[in-house]
Amino acid sequence: MSQLPTCAQDEALLNRWQQRFPICAEPFAELAKVLGLSDGDAVMARLQRLREQGSLSRIGGIWGARAAGAGLLCAMAVPPGQLEALVQRVNAMPGVNHNYEREHHFNLWFVITGPDMDCLAQELAELEQQCGFETLRLPMERAYRINLGFDLKDPHGVNCAARAADPQAAHTAGHGRRVAAEERSLAACVEQGLPLLARPYAAWAEAVGWPEQRVLRTLQTWLEHGVLRRFGVIVRHHELGFAANAMCVFDVPDDLVDAHAALLARQPGVTLCYRRARGDHWPYNLYCMVHGRAREEVHQWLSQAREVAGLQAFSQAVLFSQRRFKQCGPSYFRQPGAATQTEAGHYA
Repeated sequence: MSQLPTCAQDEALLNRWQQRFPICAEPFAELAKVLGLSDGDAVMARLQRLREQGSLSRIGGIWGARAAGAGLLCAMAVPPGQLEALVQRVNAMPGVNHNYEREHHFNLWFVITGPDMDCLAQELAELEQQCGFETLRLPMERAYRINLGFDLKDPHGVNCAARAADPQAAHTAGHGRRVAAEERSLAACVEQGLPLLARPYAAWAEAVGWPEQRVLRTLQTWLEHGVLRRFGVIVRHHELGFAANAMCVFDVPDDLVDAHAALLARQPGVTLCYRRARGDHWPYNLYCMVHGRAREEVHQWLSQAREVAGLQAFSQAVLFSQRRFKQCGPSYFRQPGAATQTEAGHYA
């Protein structure tokens, strides 16, 4: 069987299986057949190299809204001279999986996840006591689009196939089904990522004390019921050329949010779209993330999205990312106080 050029094989690994990674006994052998590689070992070697290079974050799942534990978007207004020290403190917190500097008075933005809101509240209270800064806490109220899939072949960059498949799925995915107590050990494995082994699901089965078939069946059921929004290759978008991104926020009357968000979520460049509670000195309730290969491209996508979604007249702000301090998978299923996986120290 003829082989694709090396760069094309790597691109296929990172592109084709972002949404639906094979859930079968020997998934890497299945990928080898499609790519024309000799065997699953060759696929695993490529994935290991891509992970070491930083393009691949993990092979794992993105949970549906409210299917897992609790999460909060948080922000702080930090004087520049104190930012570096606080960044290190925030990065070390259990459950912090994203930490960015953004262009705004509220300049430090991070996401913290954990088993429940009480756990997060305690950890944030300890942080505030230690550093002396108040935390803006912005819980999600509704998800309209959550899919950081990037089409490396499309000039728009966003995974358009996933967008077109079911633009309304984010409204309901995971709302009626949560991870059951007896499933939490498998959910923790999903968060850590699939090991690069010939039979990776068997390794998960051994870790949680289940038969392999039960692991495969549970993952399929989670996808069918929206507990997992997707299960696949999770890339690191900055390393793949999507170097610019902005969080765009709007103050929309509560009775109009859904209608505008439904349009906003479908626009090119928009990777995330959700409604959050307003906060003190923070009037915004509709959010979207726009990613692009350059700042100018982000401005272009944002201008188009605002016009199509009819958002020009509402109070709004655009917060471009300046530096990325931490980016890794969430930790909904960790034990309170436990350390989390770390992919910190990325300044971009």
